Amino acid sequence: MTIQLSQINWIELDERIQQMIEQDVQIMPLPPGLEASVMRIEMEDQRYVLKVWDKDSKPDIAKQYRLLCKLYQSGIRVSKPYGWGLDKEQNQLLLTSYDGEPVTQLTQTKLTYLAERLMEVHRYPVNEAGAGEDGEYIFKTDFVEYFFPQIELHEDIHEHLTNLIQQVQIRQECLIHGDYNLGNVLELHGHYTIIDWTNGQYGDPRYDRAWSVFLITIYNGESYGEMYRAQLAPAANDVYTLEEEQIFGAIACLRWILLRRVGGVPMGPDVMERVHSMAVHNPYLNEHLL
Repeated sequence: MTIQLSQINWIELDERIQQMIEQDVQIMPLPPGLEASVMRIEMEDQRYVLKVWDKDSKPDIAKQYRLLCKLYQSGIRVSKPYGWGLDKEQNQLLLTSYDGEPVTQLTQTKLTYLAERLMEVHRYPVNEAGAGEDGEYIFKTDFVEYFFPQIELHEDIHEHLTNLIQQVQIRQECLIHGDYNLGNVLELHGHYTIIDWTNGQYGDPRYDRAWSVFLITIYNGESYGEMYRAQLAPAANDVYTLEEEQIFGAIACLRWILLRRVGGVPMGPDVMERVHSMAVHNPYLNEHLL
């Protein structure tokens, strides 16, 4: 993919970057996401990441840019935002700092860091949902409609999910990441940075934790999942009963099953066996849904 930074219609752009965009830059494609193309850019010995939403997904990048600015200023470990704009095809772009590669090899120490980063997000001070300045960059959605696309076409999952949600009141009380997984945490020189805030919104921290624990468990193994869950537990004791934990674990599993049906999910060795094991051991799941 060829791109000229000077040809982009920048809506907002850091002053220092403005002075450099006419220069020659080195561009290196990075593994693309499901929603966007990604590339690393080198200018004056500094590295940056440019993300281009050139696929079907068209999130509000203006809001995402403002959210990153606020989080970065508050000390949350996110990439530094430098600008956003539109290319000649009117695809949205976001320019940020380069913060390393996705976490791969796990250790107890890394799992502790990962848990701490997520809990920092949930502690971010926000106004009541949609109120004041926060409403300009943090959005609020219908939980089922947003996280369970096309669920109305899957009656078995829909009915099961409806029963679960009736047992817990979905909260929209704090900032959540919405898709906290190892692919969205970068590691560089011992520092960990949370990326991909497309799903960042007012939401339920119990769901955010459950989805994160579920993904680490099925893709990295039960032992890592259990270690990670234990690191999240201390901050959750006051709001997260065992029953709630099991229900939200079931909700997370149902989401993965639905996504597997409608669009595919990453697979790997033993993934289905681990999902089956979680379904068997969770009193709120039915293995026949698999």
